[in-house]
Amino acid sequence: MADLFSKIIGTILLRPYVFVFLLIYLLASFSQMGWKKSLAFLVAGYLIAFFSELSSIHSGFPYGLYHYIPETVDKELWIAGVPFMDSLSYVFLAYCSFSMALFILSPIYKLGCEIFILDSHLVRNSWRTLFLGAFLMMFLDIIIDPVALRGSRWFLGQIYYYPEPGKYFGVPLANFIGWFIVGGVMIFVLQKISLWKLETDGFDRKFFRMPWGSFLGVGLYLGVMLFNILVSYFVEDMTLALVNTFYALLFLLLCWNFAWYKLKKVIREDLDYHLKDCPLGRLAYLLENDA
Repeated sequence: MADLFSKIIGTILLRPYVFVFLLIYLLASFSQMGWKKSLAFLVAGYLIAFFSELSSIHSGFPYGLYHYIPETVDKELWIAGVPFMDSLSYVFLAYCSFSMALFILSPIYKLGCEIFILDSHLVRNSWRTLFLGAFLMMFLDIIIDPVALRGSRWFLGQIYYYPEPGKYFGVPLANFIGWFIVGGVMIFVLQKISLWKLETDGFDRKFFRMPWGSFLGVGLYLGVMLFNILVSYFVEDMTLALVNTFYALLFLLLCWNFAWYKLKKVIREDLDYHLKDCPLGRLAYLLENDA
């Protein structure tokens, strides 16, 4: 038991940025779905990610064949040859990709100084959201994986390698296909969990009314992207850093212009759909108190 506790502490100390992102996931997800659904996806998402990695390190499906380097197996938590923190990170990556898809596909509404994403059950459970979310998770990995592969040059450490280096900065293209597939499975599960009908409590209501709560998931997506771009500069791989920067700037430009366009096109029906499906949300709370 003492050894397990030591490895749990070691996991946190060795990878503090993972747990910062995980904390943001919990805050964002609590404000969108409530704590019960958030914890349900934390468990379900971890299991999907873990078994996908376990399969890939033995059979090469779905990410292509790769191997973890067990240098830290006595310092942090590993499960069946897979670092615990690695599969855990898939949870917040899937969630923030889902949140970014909702931002892109949903109307947005301005009230005072605050902007709200008018998501609804229809948008959350749509195939468009599923495929866009899976693509956005793959897109994020296009930035993340080459940086992680250079872990020996920064504080991540060299935790894995590909027996046959791929063509994209050492990453095989099969890896990105795998991320699209697994991302799709995780987001499909997240869609279903988000539609569960559960009783809320006072703890949930506090988070539902969090200022800018609907944008926390979007901020997490952009934060993960920015973190990995900064690391790509830190490891002094300028080609990778410039390519990642180009991807990010193009993505941000498209999102900014799309958001500006949607602000001008919002209609009353969009607002009604959101209020009907999110009656306890912050926007509904503010409108009720202004009435």
